[in-house]
Amino acid sequence: MTAPVVIVTLVLVGYPLLRGVYLSLTDATEANMGRTIGMNVIPSTYEFVGLANYADILTSSTFVARLTWTVVWTIVCVVLHVGIGLGMAMLLNRPMRLRSLYRVLLVLPWAVPAFVSAFIWRYLLNGEFGVVNAMLRAVGFGGISWLDDPFWAKVSVIACNVWLGVPFMMLALLGGLQSIPRELHEAAEVDGATPWQRFRHITVPGLRPVSSTVVLLGTIWTFNQFPVIFLLTKGGPGGATEILVTYAYRQAFEGIRDYSGSAAWGLVILALLVVLAGVYRRALKQQGEAW
Repeated sequence: MTAPVVIVTLVLVGYPLLRGVYLSLTDATEANMGRTIGMNVIPSTYEFVGLANYADILTSSTFVARLTWTVVWTIVCVVLHVGIGLGMAMLLNRPMRLRSLYRVLLVLPWAVPAFVSAFIWRYLLNGEFGVVNAMLRAVGFGGISWLDDPFWAKVSVIACNVWLGVPFMMLALLGGLQSIPRELHEAAEVDGATPWQRFRHITVPGLRPVSSTVVLLGTIWTFNQFPVIFLLTKGGPGGATEILVTYAYRQAFEGIRDYSGSAAWGLVILALLVVLAGVYRRALKQQGEAW
């Protein structure tokens, strides 16, 4: 029964991964890869170079700069995802009129494909014709170079990604909130516990089975969030918003295509995420939680 899934996974994930590992150990580029042009077959001339690509990456200033921004980008986005998502989930967990309508409206950003949302945000934040700057000028403020200034470009991509990611966190945490027995809150309230004490000692522990998983998923998704960065700022201005995954893409598909370098970058990203997941899982085990 698992054979179809295993076969599809091996074809779609296993083979590309093994091919990437092989290419990362060579000096394969667009210039020395084999190809067929009409009736002419040009053989490959790339060579095995071992771990040279990895050494070049880990000793380069580019890697340090891109990794630093990627970590900052991931932490800020995930913290805002969880914080805003939890706040909205707690509001929707309370009895209110039109609650079902609010849930549908709040989940719409997650339902819209990421590339569509990125194009919409790019239009909204256009420095000359964007809606946001038009609203700022209407109330007497000057326009902001949202996508052309390094600082504001970082703010823009974070805002777009938060808008995209909050609905998922909200739905997941709302499900976790609804699984917490109301009797616990009622008993704590009768005993004189304040709202903060009920939140700290009942809500937070009750959400851990859900929050521990969605935080890890959100971290992995944000770390690899290609569409928002590439479509909104293309990694600019001047590489200010370039994260590891968009830089690896540029290596493989722009200029003289460096397939071996891009594969090495991809495997470095994979290794970082595996280490992160391992550390996170170990931390959960130390807290007495199974994951």
